[in-house]
Formats: sequence, structure tokens, C-alpha cells
Amino acid sequence: MNDIIAYFSTIPSSHRSLILIGGITIFWLIENTFPLFRMQYRKWQHAGINFFLTFTTIIVNFVLAFILIKTANWTTENNFGLLQWLPKIPIWLYTLIGLLLLDLIGAYLAHYIQHKIKFLWRFHIVHHTDTWIDTTTANRHHPGESIIRFIFTTLGVLIVGSPMWMVFLYQSLSVIFSQFNHANISLPNKLDAMLSYFIISPNMHKVHHHYILPYTDSNYGNIFSVWDRIFGTFTTLPKEELIYGVDTHMSSEENNRLKNLLQIPFQKSRSAKNS
Repeated sequence: MNDIIAYFSTIPSSHRSLILIGGITIFWLIENTFPLFRMQYRKWQHAGINFFLTFTTIIVNFVLAFILIKTANWTTENNFGLLQWLPKIPIWLYTLIGLLLLDLIGAYLAHYIQHKIKFLWRFHIVHHTDTWIDTTTANRHHPGESIIRFIFTTLGVLIVGSPMWMVFLYQSLSVIFSQFNHANISLPNKLDAMLSYFIISPNMHKVHHHYILPYTDSNYGNIFSVWDRIFGTFTTLPKEELIYGVDTHMSSEENNRLKNLLQIPFQKSRSAKNS
């Protein structure tokens, strides 16, 4: 455990990039070999759009990184935050609690609120417009949403009081797990169901990308599935019934053109939900 802490305390930016690129590459190869759906689409064109939005996410996080670092350092230096107030416990338990809490505030809560607040939904809907969910969808976020998510991440670090090595560890795990649960891969139903008791499994997250309510407003988790189960937002849907996308933006002119995707938050609303 100490080796992990030491590594993530000084992890180079190049290594973080390798985690992102390596994860996409591995899951890209797996989903091509064992696909959940044989989707008829131009995979590289689709990936190009998602890669551009991934790149904008990287830029946003890079530019604002100093805020996150200063927040994490301030919490540890001033003994502020939930982790700082815990009694002395084994480091593995300290790490697990920290990761769970970062996942709750920085991911689950952020995701839930983006679905419930109409202004924030305008940005998050870009992620949901993808009608061909694969591993590249994981970071298909409008630049505006990337800023929103960064704010929640910083809030999570402040409340949890997590050191920077834990933040880097969480972000690295988040990248891999998101690529995994978005990947167009077919797992045996029993294995997927078993995994969903602990982590967000592919089938579990695909339900969240079903094109209509109430499925869109369920399974908000990022890494750990415990929060959906505790807060009653867990649901299931047979994978054979899945239709990806969001019902207000189902045409390719709306969901498969980068220019339109960037404009969606500023367009006239289509329904009561995202008005």
C-alpha cells in the first residue's frame, strides 16, 4: 500500500496520459472481439468526436489543476475534512473510505444533480446523445460539463479532506472504470450481475444510457455501485431492450456532428426535462 501511495504522490502527467490511452486501447480491442452489439456505424468518425471532447476535458482539468492541488494541500495542512477527523485506522481502510467518499460527492452527487437541475442538464445531455455507446463515450463531455464536474471534484476533496495522492489514485481508477462500463463488451449475465453488487458493471451503466425515462434517471454511479443501491437509484433492464441516446436528440444531425454538440446547451429546449 505504501508503494501505491508513493507512486500516486509523484505520478508524472505522462503516466496519467498512458492510463487514459492504454485503457481506451485495451477496451477498444476487447469490444471489437467480444461486442455486446454489432453496431453499424463509422467507428473512427464516432471516435473522433468523442476524442475531441476527451481532449477538451483534459485541457479543462489541466488548466484548473492548481485549484485542486491547493485544495488538497490545504485540507491536509489544516486537518480539515472527514478523513482528517477519523481515528487512526489501517491505511487500506483509510484509502477505501476516501475513495468511496470521493466517488459519492465528486461523481454520484455531481451526476445526480446534473440530471435534476435543468441548466446543468443542458451540458450533460451531450454525453447522453451518443447512440453508439462504446469505450470512447466515457469522456464524451461538453467543455461546460467538464468545468461543472471539476467543481464537484474540488468540493469532494474539500469535504473529504483527501490528500493529493488519493485524488490522483481516484482519478486514475475513474478513467479505467468509466472506459470499462461504457465499453461495448459482452459479459455473461451472471458475472455482470455479480460485479454490479460492488462496482458499476457494463450492463448496469448501459441502462443509464437507455433513451427514455425512468432509465435515464437511474444508475448514476461511477466506480462503486453501493450509492445507487443505498439511495434507491439502481434499476435493471434486459440488454436486448436497450436503445441508446436521449429521446430529444435521436437524429444523426443532432448527435453525431461536433458543431451541434457544442451548441446544444445554448439551443432551445426540447422538453419539460431540459427546458
